[in-house]
Formats: sequence, structure tokens, C-alpha cells
Amino acid sequence: MRSKFFLPLTVLFLWIAATPAVLAQSLQSQPEAIETAPVIIDGKELFRLRGISSYPARERAETVRGRIIAVAGNRLINPSDLRTETDEDLVKIMAGDQLLIGLVNVDAKMEGVSLSLLAETHKERIATTITQYRNDRSRDRLLRNGLFALVATAVLILSLWGVLRLYKVLNRWAERHLQESIKKLTSKSYHLLHPGQLWRVLAGLVSLTRLVLIVALSYFYLNAVLGLFPWTRPFAVVLLTLILDPLKSIGLGLIEAIPDLIFLVILILVVRYVLKLIRAFFAGVRGGRIHLEKFDSDWAMPTYKIVRFMVIAFSLVIAYPYIPGSDSMAFKGVSVFLGVLLSLGSSSFIANSLAGLSMTYRGAFKTGDVVRIGDVMGRVDDIRGMVTRVRTPKNEIVTIPNSNILNTDVINYSTFTRDEGILLHSSVGIGYDTPWRQVEAMLMMAAERTGGLETDPPAFVRQKSLGDYAVEYELNAMCKDEQQMLELYSKLNANIQDVFNEHGVQIMSPRYVADTSEPKLVPPSKWYTSPARKPDQLE
Repeated sequence: MRSKFFLPLTVLFLWIAATPAVLAQSLQSQPEAIETAPVIIDGKELFRLRGISSYPARERAETVRGRIIAVAGNRLINPSDLRTETDEDLVKIMAGDQLLIGLVNVDAKMEGVSLSLLAETHKERIATTITQYRNDRSRDRLLRNGLFALVATAVLILSLWGVLRLYKVLNRWAERHLQESIKKLTSKSYHLLHPGQLWRVLAGLVSLTRLVLIVALSYFYLNAVLGLFPWTRPFAVVLLTLILDPLKSIGLGLIEAIPDLIFLVILILVVRYVLKLIRAFFAGVRGGRIHLEKFDSDWAMPTYKIVRFMVIAFSLVIAYPYIPGSDSMAFKGVSVFLGVLLSLGSSSFIANSLAGLSMTYRGAFKTGDVVRIGDVMGRVDDIRGMVTRVRTPKNEIVTIPNSNILNTDVINYSTFTRDEGILLHSSVGIGYDTPWRQVEAMLMMAAERTGGLETDPPAFVRQKSLGDYAVEYELNAMCKDEQQMLELYSKLNANIQDVFNEHGVQIMSPRYVADTSEPKLVPPSKWYTSPARKPDQLE
């Protein structure tokens, strides 16, 4: 047992002991970031210099800049007299007796060239800069640039005046010629668009273009004028950078994103073609051209929607890495934020959508069926993913969430009528002193008088219960037109009253406490008491 555990424990101990040394060696082998700083004179970068902990790069660059400016201000020193002096591993660039910069092998190694070549390059650049520095501050150059600045200022003032004048003319022209066109457009849109709103939108666009033009003219003027003088040239460089850097970033981003954009375009085309094929297939199933075993044709389009959603979701998963900026933290943060919002606010949406799909495959009803959903009875006008619209006999549209329908009993009258028909039933309470055979015969007579009821199978009567005061009879008759169901109920009940009144039989529903001295009958002479009218009077 000792030999079994000794070797693994030894290896583990050596690995733990060696880990700090390996980490230290790996950290030492990693190259440190080299700090550099630019030497800038009159907004122009000459070169970059590195630094050390005791002599930072920024301090070194400022020192070199001050020396070059000092030499440039001394016109007794000729730029062509600059020279280099080599002292072992140090090369100095001298201007007379003044030291401008000292370069070592580390500086040359950073640039990837030899020390002598680096020194010559820096010397030529410094000489050119000194010459340019003196020329920019000469009296003739300053007078000429000042004149250019005055001319540019005058051109700017004239341009701004011209822009403002032009837009005033455009506004007057628009008021004269476009008002009538806007009124015609709003009348053609059935007044969905108000003339005042369209005019404000148009005026806003005009004001925006005017503002953009004024800002552009002012920007180019400032950039040009500030660039004429050496003291303000750094500000011109900053203004130029504010525009060029975003444009450069956008351009480079577009160039880098071209392969991804091509992939996305190809993916979109392929997905569209696949969706068209899938839609054509399910359209054939719905139309009966394609037969699938144990698959209802009414399921075709809902199934197509599910398949389409899955294809699009799978395509988005494939396309996500190729969307420009998808790897940025901002994009990921927005995605997470939208996901949280959807997860918090879509519970009812998802519940109703799943309920809609469940109802589709349950086959509870179809568009056009007459149904009873809870307390709502009517014809189904529209079945959507989240709600179902039912038109009641009073021509009211009732919108019912699908999640409620899923948890409610649904009676589909159209299904019964399509198969065997639906039984219409009406109940009456008749006293025990009336023979039940007579009651059944009268109920059958009322069914025969009601047109629209089926004779095959014939109507029949059931005695539902023997109550305390009356026997409850139920007349059942078959109907195969669910659209006429309510009207047939009304006619059947009316005929029941007529037949019982004709034969002097009192209907005892609802219940009463005691018999009255006279039976509750309606004699024939009072059947058509005002405002009721006889059929011949209706003609």
C-alpha cells in the first residue's frame, strides 16, 4: 500500500514545488510594454522616443523638443551644420556646441535599424523641422497667411449669408408651391397624415440641412485658418483628427467586415430559399396536393410557422459571430439587457403563444365554427397565435386570450352538425294531473310544426325527473345547421306554448307555491292580443 501511494504523492509534491518557479520564469519571459512619447513641434510629429524609469519618455521628449525650438530660434545656427558625434554606444546629434539628442543602441533596436542610420534620419528630420519652423515665423509668410485668413473670413461670411438667403427663398417657395401638394397628399391618405405634421417634418428637414451646411462651412474655415499659423496649427490638427479618426475607423471597420457581410448575405439568400421551399411544401399539404398520413391539413400552416421559427433561430445562431461588432462588450451588454427584458416581460406572450399552438393540434375548433367558450357563444372569426376572436349573435367581437381557452371547456357545435347533427332540447314542467302520453304527443306536435328540424332521426321526448309539483319533460330534435340553432330554439319554444294552449294544458314552469282558482291558460281568442298580429295581418 505504501508503494502504491508513494510515487503519486512524490509527483504531486514536485509539481507544487515547481509551479512558482515556472510562473516566475513565464512572467519574466513576457516582453514588457515599451513606453514611448512623441516629439511634436507645431503640431507635427518628428519621431518617438523611449524612456526609462528614472527618465520617462514624456520628459525626454519634452527636453528634446525644447532644445530643437531653442536652436530654431537662433538664426545664427545653420540647419545644414547639424552633425553627429559617436562616443562608444552613444550617438549625439549636435548643433554647434549644443546637444539636441542622444541615441543609444536600445533606441535603434526599437526601430529595427542600425544606430548610425537612426541618427542620420533624426538629424535630417530635425534640420527640415528647423527650416520649416523659421519659414513659418518669417514676416513675409505671416503677412501672406494673414491675408489668406482675411480672405477666408470674407468668403465664410459671404457663404453663410448666401446659405441663409437661399433657405429663406426656399421656405417662401415651399409655402407657395408645396402647401397645395401636401393637402392633396393628406386627402389621398384619408387624412391619416395631418398637413401641419407633414409641414413640420419638412421644415425640420430643411432646418437640419441648413445647420449641417453651416457647421461644415465653419469647420473647414477654422481648420484652414488655424493651420496657417504655427501657434494655432496644433488646434487645426486636433480638428482634423476629430473628423478623420472616426471616418478612418468606419472605413477600416467596413473593409474588415466585408467577408462577414458577404457570408451574411449568402446566408440570408439561402435561408430565404429554404423557407420558400418549406412554405411550398406545407401549402401543398394544406391544399391537399401532398398527403401525409395522420396529419390534418389544418395543421399545415401552424406547423410551417413553427418550422420557420426554428430555421430562423438556427440561422441567427450561425450568423451571430459574423455580425460586425458582435464580439464587443457593448454588443454583448445590449444583448444581455434585451434578453433580461424579454424574459421578464414575455411570460404571458409565451403562455398565449404555446396555448395557441396547443389548440391548433388539439383541433378544438376552426375558423367559422360556432362554439361556446366559457360564457361566450358565437362564430369563430379569427384564430391567431395569442388570441381568438369570436363574433356573438349580437354581432359583438369578443377577444379571448388563448391561455384562457386552454383552461376552459370548449363546446363546438359545428363539429356535431358536420358529423351527425346537434340535438336541440327544450324542457317543460307539467302537473301530475296531465297524462304523460298526452304531454309527449303535444311536444312531438310542436316539433313537427317547427321547420328546419330533421325528421330522420325523428324527435323524441324524455321524462327527466319527477319533481315535487310537476314532471319535467324534455323535447329533443335533431338540427344540422348550427347557424340557425338559436332561431330554431325560439320557434320550437313558441310552438310548444301554442300547442299546450290549444289543448288546455298548463305549463307549470317555473315552480309555484299553490294552485290558483283558474288554470294558467291562454285561450285562442287571446293568442294575438295587441301588439301581436296574425299571420294574415302580417301580409
